[in-house]
Amino acid sequence: MRNIFLFIRRYSVFILFLVLQIIALYFLFTYNRSHRAKGLGFAGGITSYFNGKYNSLEDFFTMQEENRRVHLLNDSLMNLLNANFVVADSGTTVMRDSTYRDTLGSNRHYAWRSAQVVYSTSASDKNYLQINRGSSTGVGDDMGVFSSNGGLVGKVINTGKNFSEVMSLLNVVNKFSVQLKRTGSAGMLSWDGKSPQELTLNNIPKTDSVRRGDTILTGTYSRSYPPGRMVGIVSKVLIDKSSNFFILKVQPAANLTSLQQVFVVENIHYNELEQLDKATHDMVDKKGGNK
Repeated sequence: MRNIFLFIRRYSVFILFLVLQIIALYFLFTYNRSHRAKGLGFAGGITSYFNGKYNSLEDFFTMQEENRRVHLLNDSLMNLLNANFVVADSGTTVMRDSTYRDTLGSNRHYAWRSAQVVYSTSASDKNYLQINRGSSTGVGDDMGVFSSNGGLVGKVINTGKNFSEVMSLLNVVNKFSVQLKRTGSAGMLSWDGKSPQELTLNNIPKTDSVRRGDTILTGTYSRSYPPGRMVGIVSKVLIDKSSNFFILKVQPAANLTSLQQVFVVENIHYNELEQLDKATHDMVDKKGGNK
């Protein structure tokens, strides 16, 4: 209590001045319309400023949660696409896990899982990204990876229990089989290590009517991702005078420098198809050696 009295005595002049100022401002804004309007406008401006900041902060956290919900919804919708199923032969009985069949009797061919990017690079000539999905959630090597807008990102090359490493399109050792949507011509997509906004498509013959703006889709020669998925748009058509093929520059559909959310797609029959292919080659080689 004594300290309070000492404080009041020491700063009594300042306190008196402050009280008089408050009283003066009160009378000024109460009985003078002009100053009152200005005062209310100033106070309203300050209130609006802080309200705006608060709403922006609230929107930031709200949008994060909303984006998460939308991504999970997209994950569910991706798994319902008709392209993920193959219609089963009604004249045969197939014993199969019911998880991989839909209500119409179609056999699931592809399964999609959402994932978050925890680390990525784009400034090197060999770029990778890490995602928060691993073997514990069904992710395995050679699975395709797509961006949240459906554009091809790359392929899983190394899987841990809870995380996986993905080789992106921005990797000079990576080559992808793709095709032109309009003409159906197939080619090989690669990256020259320069601009992350530009890929190179080779092996498209000059007899093809390719033009700027044509859509590039995933091809039918890979088991890692379904065919007909978005890859990019032709941005330049260059003529290679030393060959009978075009050199096409492609703008990737996925923004490979700022990935946050992705989809991992599993070819459920991958191992069976790989084993069948290997057995066929071994059989042909063996027969050829017996001649």
